[in-house]
Amino acid sequence: MLWWACYTLSKESPQLGKWYALQKTIGITFNDIALLEQALAHPSYTHEKPGTVVPNNERLEFLGDSLLNFIVAEELYRRFPGLTEGELTELRISLIRQDTLAEHALRLGLGHYLLLGKGEELTGGRERETNLADAFEALVGAIFLDQGIDAARRFVLAQFSDELKNCAGHEMKRSYKTLLQEFTQANFGQLPAYHIVEVSGPDHARRFTAEVRLGDQVLGTGCGRSKRAAEMQAARAAWECLNPGQFA
Repeated sequence: MLWWACYTLSKESPQLGKWYALQKTIGITFNDIALLEQALAHPSYTHEKPGTVVPNNERLEFLGDSLLNFIVAEELYRRFPGLTEGELTELRISLIRQDTLAEHALRLGLGHYLLLGKGEELTGGRERETNLADAFEALVGAIFLDQGIDAARRFVLAQFSDELKNCAGHEMKRSYKTLLQEFTQANFGQLPAYHIVEVSGPDHARRFTAEVRLGDQVLGTGCGRSKRAAEMQAARAAWECLNPGQFA
């Protein structure tokens, strides 16, 4: 029956050969290659092909996001027994950023494998940060469903190896929100204020956009899966703009 399953999939997926190449890149051979295909199917692709048997990757993205947070949180808990809950949270948020996930996706070449609608293709969808980050999360979800939590953990920790090593030297550093507050208080005599300016996405995968302002001036903007994460990214953007080259 395996040959028939492959033949059926090949008729639905002209990129069957590419999926095998991607498996070689990530070092994982899927039992159900349709999960890998789904992980790379952008919603624009399925919207333009309502009869396709390939679901879009939104559900896998939701699952992968939760898994990423769990796996990274578990690893930070094990590595840094002296950190408080707040410090661990800040480290986790700093690691699982959209730009970081997009960088991992680029290193794996996921943009090349994305299934996109024509409009998304023509407007640079293969390089779009949100698409790349979503695909990376969906890939984690697909690995988990296909091979279990241990395989997903190995994959995530391998991808985040460098970032986790860097945490060891900065684990006790202060958050960007704290640094920004101290900077604006000392230099302007004011405290920054955070505002959620946009909420998008379905209920199970909300995306928040936050601005940090000093008076009427916008110092930075950030996005995240929670209000706290979005505010942290806005504070980071503001701090790096005000203090280029300096890190928390």
